[in-house]
Parts: sequence; C-alpha cells; structure tokens
Amino acid sequence: MYRDSRYPFHQLRREMDRLLGGFFGPAAEVLLPPVFRGQPAVNVWEQGDALQVEMEVPGIKHDQMEVAVANGELSITIHRPEVEESDVTYHRRERPTGEISRVLRLPYEINSEQVQAELHDGLLQVTLPKAESAKPRKITVSGV
Repeated sequence: MYRDSRYPFHQLRREMDRLLGGFFGPAAEVLLPPVFRGQPAVNVWEQGDALQVEMEVPGIKHDQMEVAVANGELSITIHRPEVEESDVTYHRRERPTGEISRVLRLPYEINSEQVQAELHDGLLQVTLPKAESAKPRKITVSGV
C-alpha cells in the first residue's frame, strides 16, 4: 500500500480498499487483484524443491527494496523516492511514490538460510527452497 498522503488519489484508493474489504471481506481479494489495487504484479509457482516468486518492479534498484521471510510469510517492501522536479506540470501521474509492501503467505515451511533474491531488468526473482520437513519423504514399509 502506498503511504504518501500528499496525493488525494492515494487516499481515495486506501478508502476504497477499506470499504471493499469491509463490505466483501476476504472476497475483495478476488474481486480486486493486487495489480488493480496499485501493487506490483506477482507470480508464484513451485519448481522442484523450491517455491519461485516473481515480482515486476520497474525502475527500482536493489538498494530500494527489502525481502524477508518470517512466520510462514514472504515480505517484500519497496521504497520509491519522491522525485522533485522544478518547472514541471504533471497532467497525469500514475506511478506512485513512497513505500509499497506485499506480504505473501507461503504454502509450506521454507529453509530461510538458503533464500535467494535477484533483481534483473525490473523483475525481482525470489527462490525459496523447501525446508527438509516440507519435502516428501519415502517411507519403507516393513512386513513379515
């Protein structure tokens, strides 16, 4: 969510999110995907023994983001600074500034010591290896 209250549109967006969230409850997540709520688009899939997360973050540098794994959640925070330009009149300003946060509930336990995050050409790629306890294990059946 963007936390820059200098822009009335951002305040309106927060109020609409609050209204829809209160009215529809969890269904608001389905009705308004994150990309329509002003959050970066995210893809999540499982590949081998790891969960892959991809997030579009155009124009963001690696030192403007924080990635953390805790309590079964992946947290990605982006800090997009306000660009002050003199002698400029904006006719449309849709690229938000301020702090953007996404928190994704992880489907299984992660080995947080081996999580890797890479940023290339505006695409953040996070690899979250499964913890040993989350991997399927073969059970030997004994018999008489």
